[in-house]
Amino acid sequence: MTAVFVHLSDIHFGQEKVVGQRVVNEDARKQLIEDAATVVFGLPNRRVAGIIVTGDIAFAGKRYEYEAAGKWLDELALRVGCGAADIQMVPGNHDIDRDRIKGLTAMMLDGIYEQGEARLDSFLEEETARDVLYLRFAEYRRFADAYQCPLDCAGQSSAERRVELAEGRAIRFVRLNSALICTQGRDEYGKLLLGARQRVMTAADGEELVVLAHHPLNWYADSADATRFLRGRARVFISGHEHRAAVDVQKVEGGCDLMMLAAGATTPDKIDGAYTYAYNVIEFDWDEAEDALAVTLHPRAWNDEMKRFEADDLRLNGRDRRTVLGAPYFRKGSKPPKPEVTGGLAGIEPAHVEIILPQEQDVTVNGQADETEYQNLYLRFFRDLAEGDRLRILVELDAVPGEIAGGFNHETEGRLFRNVVRGNRFNALREKIETALARREQQSRDQ
Repeated sequence: MTAVFVHLSDIHFGQEKVVGQRVVNEDARKQLIEDAATVVFGLPNRRVAGIIVTGDIAFAGKRYEYEAAGKWLDELALRVGCGAADIQMVPGNHDIDRDRIKGLTAMMLDGIYEQGEARLDSFLEEETARDVLYLRFAEYRRFADAYQCPLDCAGQSSAERRVELAEGRAIRFVRLNSALICTQGRDEYGKLLLGARQRVMTAADGEELVVLAHHPLNWYADSADATRFLRGRARVFISGHEHRAAVDVQKVEGGCDLMMLAAGATTPDKIDGAYTYAYNVIEFDWDEAEDALAVTLHPRAWNDEMKRFEADDLRLNGRDRRTVLGAPYFRKGSKPPKPEVTGGLAGIEPAHVEIILPQEQDVTVNGQADETEYQNLYLRFFRDLAEGDRLRILVELDAVPGEIAGGFNHETEGRLFRNVVRGNRFNALREKIETALARREQQSRDQ
């Protein structure tokens, strides 16, 4: 089973207000949607399993930037054949609201830069300190949470998305926050930190890890140890930030490889000989002959002479599009049966991205598991509705106990949302959300 993903990085919604390229950037983004739809339709699956965004969705971490990004990502998802809830993301340095870096937040970040990982760990141990440290991610968190991609505010990685490629053979996505200590004027090369809580990745028999981060490894002060974990535990590392697209395969040892995939920028701050609009279409599949992970890369780049996207063969530098990576964790799993071949498109049906939620978040819709319908409604509720609208809906559904009405936060809202669904009131919840969204659209038209 082949899993196809559109990979974006550095979309920078809001940047055009600074560099004056609004019309040009909007045209390139529109062309990207058309190009991605064409490329995907030309593949056997004719649709994708999801969209990957490796950071810098926004330019200044502001809500209006994410609102614009959400509309564009919805359109892209529709055209390439996945749901908006199939989008996963990690934050970049531009997803931080730097206006919030002041007072105690600034002092904490300065302390981490001066004292290193030990100071970071001390802050992550305390709930109040964690809240302050993550304040500058407020709008990113609101946006990403709606896509079931929450930041782990204890400084750990997230690894709840799994894709089965064959029976007993799967990839698991690991999301890292490489912008954890980014601050005003000090996002220095070689000085960022992942921290031990993120570096220590756990692999499982039959699964190979695909790690997503915004910054390439050489930006971290703890890059040496992070590299060791990647070489021993992961099969693919996908990053952005530098706006230069590249791919490299490292031979770790016999039967073990690591692919390093650096994205170009979906919306760079300039177009010249070195930088241009770029994105990737990536296929993951199980190579039965080698019992290995196969990665097929379709890099796309902007031809500024023709004002369109084209295949970026220069990036491959003579390498085949399909690379078979030595996959030791595949071989540790039980041997999968040979796939049945019945003709037509057998064996290449679109893969499904399984989102494994904590047990307390498992829900059913009207008594039956319906993951897609639930995720799409969750997305609309948390991304598209204002806090006042969300609270009003929960109150109208008698979901808000009086003792917490004055102490609302995202975690509380999420728990109450799930309680409504568990109480077999999914249809009532959906009707109220649709009514609120329609009212908001009408108000926008009237302004």
